[in-house]
Amino acid sequence: MSDRLGALAAIATRKRLEADALRCMAGALWAKAENAAPARDLASALRGGTLLAEMKRRSPSGGVLRESLDCATTARAYQACGAAAVSVLTDGPDFGGSLDDLAAVRSAVDIPVLRKDFTLDPAQIAEARVAGADWVLLIALLLGGPALDECLEAARRARAHAIVEVREPDEARRAVDAGAECIGVNNRDLRTLTGDLSTFARIRPLIPDSVVCIAESGVRTTDDAARLIGEGADCVLVGETLMRAADPAAACAEMAAAVAAAAGGAR
Repeated sequence: MSDRLGALAAIATRKRLEADALRCMAGALWAKAENAAPARDLASALRGGTLLAEMKRRSPSGGVLRESLDCATTARAYQACGAAAVSVLTDGPDFGGSLDDLAAVRSAVDIPVLRKDFTLDPAQIAEARVAGADWVLLIALLLGGPALDECLEAARRARAHAIVEVREPDEARRAVDAGAECIGVNNRDLRTLTGDLSTFARIRPLIPDSVVCIAESGVRTTDDAARLIGEGADCVLVGETLMRAADPAAACAEMAAAVAAAAGGAR
């Protein structure tokens, strides 16, 4: 597994241990998840040229981004500045996040909230819903064999939505065949932590127009965001650029306006 996953291998090993420990609580988590408030709609929120604004304190590729982060305040600012949804990194060791961050964001905004983490087991999806996630991230690279189908079924059971993240053609085909309603194309290779903004245009033709398509990672400027919308993205995810900005709210407003304008031009 380590050869196939590269830099992601250590995170995957740790997440497997976390998932194993969670199984003893799976029954109680599912009882709560299946009775959670309905998830906020995903597809209608993201279509049309939108911004998915992310928050994280640090990352393996970017180092420390914003160690002092008030997630609720930042989420409210993102919503006020035009973000269609908010992504919250909940991994602690590598990203400085937690489920408490997710819960704080969920109570602060009316727009959909994504738990962004490294999901390996259906119990983690139940956990996400109990903490307040409307939708979860499923990384195709981590979910081989029947695991992707099992996690998509778990999301449906929890009445949540899922983004299936891909980077290679075979991953995109698997996501489409599995019935993913939303697919994210990651411009960063999680195995090497290197980025290439041209990845999106390479993978986009493999994703039907009926599927919501998100361009993820590598967006540093409003021109980058507009380019990805022009190449067929319904939505652009931006995190590191917002977290490094002196004023994340102002940077969010600029990005949201850029993607909206590009979508208008594309139509």
